[in-house]
Amino acid sequence: MQIHCTKPEDKPYTLGDRQSLSLLIEPNRSKSWRFLYRYVGKPKMISPGVYPTINLADARSRRDDARKLVSEGKNPSEVRKEQKVALQTESESAFEKIATEWHQMKSAKWSAGYASDIMEAFQNDIFPYVGTRPIGEIKPLELLNVLRKIKKRGASEKMCKVR
Repeated sequence: MQIHCTKPEDKPYTLGDRQSLSLLIEPNRSKSWRFLYRYVGKPKMISPGVYPTINLADARSRRDDARKLVSEGKNPSEVRKEQKVALQTESESAFEKIATEWHQMKSAKWSAGYASDIMEAFQNDIFPYVGTRPIGEIKPLELLNVLRKIKKRGASEKMCKVR
């Protein structure tokens, strides 16, 4: 497939590869991959990505992954949507995000200095260890170890604040 030699035309057109993989070339010079498949007897299409971000080998690999899902009775489009939702849910349940929301709710009742101290303690002592992890995966023993590190450093007053 001679991808780099393709020129845009007045109307969009496709270059076919094999096994229902093609490259859609738009008049504005954008090039995007398309994989056509049948699911429950109906034609469907999924885009493995944009060229040159996704090269031919990667597009073929993604096509093969999608074909495997179809053979297992799964719709690749639905699987992709479920993965996006799971990833979004995971990032929304990150400890840092939830702790920041909690801090915003509570800070209205605190003095500005106290609220600043609490957030600084979270940013310096807690978030580096467990900030990006989903809150459901964090075990009490892990938080206890983080609190012990704060206490070992000699900041027991700060440890009591973030506890």
